[in-house]
Amino acid sequence: MIELQLADGIAEIVLNAPERRNAVDASALQAMSDALTEAERAGVRALVLRGEGKAFCAGRDISQVDPRTDDTIGFLQDRVQPLLQQLAAFPAPTFAVAHGACLGVGLGLLIATDVVYVAETAKLGSPFAALGATLDSGGHALFFERLGAHRTLDLIYSGRLLTGAEAVAAGLFSQVFPDDEVLAATRAAAAHAAQGPTLAFIASKELIRGLRDERLGLWQSMGGESAAQAALAETADYREGFAAFQQKRTPTFTGRG
Repeated sequence: MIELQLADGIAEIVLNAPERRNAVDASALQAMSDALTEAERAGVRALVLRGEGKAFCAGRDISQVDPRTDDTIGFLQDRVQPLLQQLAAFPAPTFAVAHGACLGVGLGLLIATDVVYVAETAKLGSPFAALGATLDSGGHALFFERLGAHRTLDLIYSGRLLTGAEAVAAGLFSQVFPDDEVLAATRAAAAHAAQGPTLAFIASKELIRGLRDERLGLWQSMGGESAAQAALAETADYREGFAAFQQKRTPTFTGRG
């Protein structure tokens, strides 16, 4: 159900199980991890994550799960979290196409992606009270950070889902597009990023990670920016960027040091 397509320096990872709204099990998570590893080895300069059919990903496939014997910790902590961390650390800009249901692990995949473009009618939130379960895969952190405690718990208690337009208006994700335009817009953004200074983008990813995960302050972050800039100054892309500016032409970046 997981497909990897490589072309023009861009990887496209496709969740292709539309008959179950791209819900994932342990084997799908492993296949996605393998696809990320292969894409990294290929040296791609951008990555697109998308789902086939009417949904991005409806979360975990629980159709065959027996709650009496299910290893919930093993699935979430040992399988889901490492995959999301691998996606977040991917050494190139990553983009996701959010459409239809984006729930549970599906929401987590969006959280771990750098840039998320959202279809107007996408559905995001926590409908899991109906299962006697709660939001997972990083959803609490995302909603609390952007919505605050009251709105987050209101969504969880009510089970109400946000539309794509509501999610972007609330600052959860990047941009909203009509349903029939979101894939093309995401691919165009990835193609643009793939022509950019990849090492500079990776440096920005690491700086944002420090702000988010280590809660770095202004001056610490500024120090990190200075160190990153000094390292980038030794790269061919940095020299090309300056030369192009001075010569009033469009730069041609290689994405290498």
